[in-house]
Amino acid sequence: MTSYSSTPRSLLLAGAFFSALTLSAAAQQPATPPAAGAAPAAAPALPPGSPLIGRPAGEAAAKLAPVAPLPIAAAPDKLPTAKLKVPAGFNIEVYAAGMANARSLAVGDKGTVFVGSRLVDKVYAIANKDGKREVKVLASGLYRPNGVAYKDGTLYIAELSKISKIDKVEDNLDSSPKPTMIYDNLPKDEAHGWKFIAIGPDNKLYVPVGQPGNNVLHDDDHGQIRRMNLDGSGA
Repeated sequence: MTSYSSTPRSLLLAGAFFSALTLSAAAQQPATPPAAGAAPAAAPALPPGSPLIGRPAGEAAAKLAPVAPLPIAAAPDKLPTAKLKVPAGFNIEVYAAGMANARSLAVGDKGTVFVGSRLVDKVYAIANKDGKREVKVLASGLYRPNGVAYKDGTLYIAELSKISKIDKVEDNLDSSPKPTMIYDNLPKDEAHGWKFIAIGPDNKLYVPVGQPGNNVLHDDDHGQIRRMNLDGSGA
């Protein structure tokens, strides 16, 4: 199925800059070896669909296939914006800072920029107030609120397994109500499980559902795009 997106090209470029201006965390510290004669610690349980399932255990295997640490955002004054080369007439600057793991963007009718996050539990709002940009935590306690989309005063939020909305969101930035769930029948696989969301020209919500692993057989619940009404019906 073909998905349509109403996301402006400028937002896509902004999202690219969010990713491009992120620095990696320090290298992981080696684990402390167990005491002589001690039983090896049990491996932590992996979520269904994790790409680490089936990976050999042990220090040697970890060195052959290291898992990169989570990225840590650089401070605004540490970003090398002055070294970036852009065409004549263009300029690059830090729009806003202080939003951990910023991932997806949407713009409201009043110019508010909404920011979803892939690994933390928050959705942010960047509002212009008295000529200055102010970052607010719009909602917290969410699970992988990666995707955000805006339409007619309502912000739609795509979490790992459900879609929620906040009505009249730009009128309540200082006291935003808890998001209202409109759909909760998305797969809960962690691997490739974070959800993006967009509103097509047909005023329908489009949500892609990734495969639950890197090398898995296709099934009816994955590898597709869910299409639904703005109230969550008709999926």
